Amino acid sequence: MSKSDLWLELSSNLTTTGALTFSSKALVSKMLSKSDLSHSKLVVELGGGDGSITQGIIERLESDAELLVFEINKSFCESMKKQFPQHNVKIINDSAENLDKYLHGKKIDYIFSSLPFSLISKEATNEIMNQCKNSLTPNGAFIQICYSYLLKNQFKKYFNKVSVSFTFKNLPPAFVMVCR
Repeated sequence: MSKSDLWLELSSNLTTTGALTFSSKALVSKMLSKSDLSHSKLVVELGGGDGSITQGIIERLESDAELLVFEINKSFCESMKKQFPQHNVKIINDSAENLDKYLHGKKIDYIFSSLPFSLISKEATNEIMNQCKNSLTPNGAFIQICYSYLLKNQFKKYFNKVSVSFTFKNLPPAFVMVCR
């Protein structure tokens, strides 16, 4: 899928993508700087989109670690499957609400998310957040990109500690919330 096709898909599905543009390299770098993937065995990405965060994760991930990428948009999934044929990367065309179905009892070291929680129903958000919280290792973290600082209060309902950083180097500028 060409970049122009990806842009068309992004703009025509704003309610599920929740973004006007893809994440900048600066935002991806800021997000990933909040993790240490060198000892991770299982990493999950929620909302793979164009693969910009996926690429950053893969560049930092050890070859024996596994990456599960959830994306509900079939076109984005097909594009990512071609872009990331690595044996330890699994692109999953399913909702994050079904996370447990793919874990087979394993615990997650890091969850990176760009899901548009302000556009997702309260019920679906609750299901996703509970599964994320319960699936993390004791030292694991849920790391979320968002455009509203107010979402911090929502994440505090599920996690004891939520730290926030910000970057102007994205369109629009964005917050990175680290939840433990």
